[in-house]
Amino acid sequence: MIKNIKQKWVTLLILLTFSAVSNAQIDTTFVSVKMNYPDFLSLVSKNNLGYAAEKFNVDMAQANTEASKVFPDPELAVGASDNGQRRMQMGYGFSTELSWTLELGGKRKARINVAKSTAELTKTLLEDYFRNLRAEATLNYLTGLKQKQIFKVQLNSYTILKNIAATDSIRFKLGSITEIDARQSKLEANSMLNDVYQSEADWKSALLELGTMLGNQKADTLYLPSGDLTKFERLFNLNELIVTAQNNRTDLLAALKNKNVAQEILKLTKANRVLDLGLSFGVENASVVTNVVAPTPSSNAVSAGITIPLKFSNQNKGELKAAEFSVQQADVLYKQTELQIQTEVRKAWFAYLTAQKQVKQFDTGLLADAKKLLEGKVYSYKRGETTLLDVLNAQRTYNETQLSYHETLYNYAAALVELEKTAGIWDINF
Repeated sequence: MIKNIKQKWVTLLILLTFSAVSNAQIDTTFVSVKMNYPDFLSLVSKNNLGYAAEKFNVDMAQANTEASKVFPDPELAVGASDNGQRRMQMGYGFSTELSWTLELGGKRKARINVAKSTAELTKTLLEDYFRNLRAEATLNYLTGLKQKQIFKVQLNSYTILKNIAATDSIRFKLGSITEIDARQSKLEANSMLNDVYQSEADWKSALLELGTMLGNQKADTLYLPSGDLTKFERLFNLNELIVTAQNNRTDLLAALKNKNVAQEILKLTKANRVLDLGLSFGVENASVVTNVVAPTPSSNAVSAGITIPLKFSNQNKGELKAAEFSVQQADVLYKQTELQIQTEVRKAWFAYLTAQKQVKQFDTGLLADAKKLLEGKVYSYKRGETTLLDVLNAQRTYNETQLSYHETLYNYAAALVELEKTAGIWDINF
């Protein structure tokens, strides 16, 4: 009778050990906000502070374009003269002159073209910034999903070990196992609890990063991503990806526009070497002189003139050479960017194929084999045919296999993100 009671207790507690655990939850001190991926990406484009700061570069470039359209300001000079000979009644005079610089060589047009090409380059750089921001935000979103799964795996493993420890404590009192085995299971459970704490902290840190991406100023808010990490399978042709990248990559377009900017700066430098004319128009008034020696009536004089600068500075061609070298440099940088894009696409494609093969490894039975191994060890443990250490090893193997599976799924998704970012395409949605 006593033997049957012992057997029933042991069987019941072991069954409880491998029951489902409760879902992982966020600490109630935080406000949880659930969101899907499209909503998250939309909020990133609207609220990300770094992206908002980059937009000001476009506004400033447009303002500089407007500023480049101004003409040189005219100058107004007003003067008065008095010879100080009051006793001799020599009189006094007033003069007014208006002068203006007439720019030659198309300087104003060259300035406008430089400003316009710079504004176009700035817009392209903003698009490229968002291309990288979108990929970075997506990786952070995927990290949040991965860390949640890791936390659940660790919590599940801890719950199992905790129940085993509770079961072994009773079995020790019933005399079914030794005290060493009971202490061993308790030690393993306490050790696993530290892993649970760490994985929970990693999960919450990942969620806080999402808040940073969204420009969230509330320290007590955590955004909970939703999605499935198994929906990232695509078929790509490498040559088509390279062609698409060369057509769509915003950094390559930016390198091309940088060439245009360098060429426009060269034109402006040449225009600045052309002589400018100074135009002037003046009116001078002299009052009446009433002394008896040389009486003179009042008079008005009108003058006009042209000022021609002597540009001896044009003998120094340093600025012109620097502009020419800048054009050559921009051309080399464009070719370098083009080559770099091809390399990036190839590397990202190989990485994606490798991650795809690794995921398929799990689909062919790694998880199933680890689970069967654990179930077999548990069955043998219940029958007294194996030791606690064998069960713990099987549990550890199953735990590590699950963690590796979720890490591999994340790497697969991240590889797709990197591939589409390097190829200049984007169809990710989950």
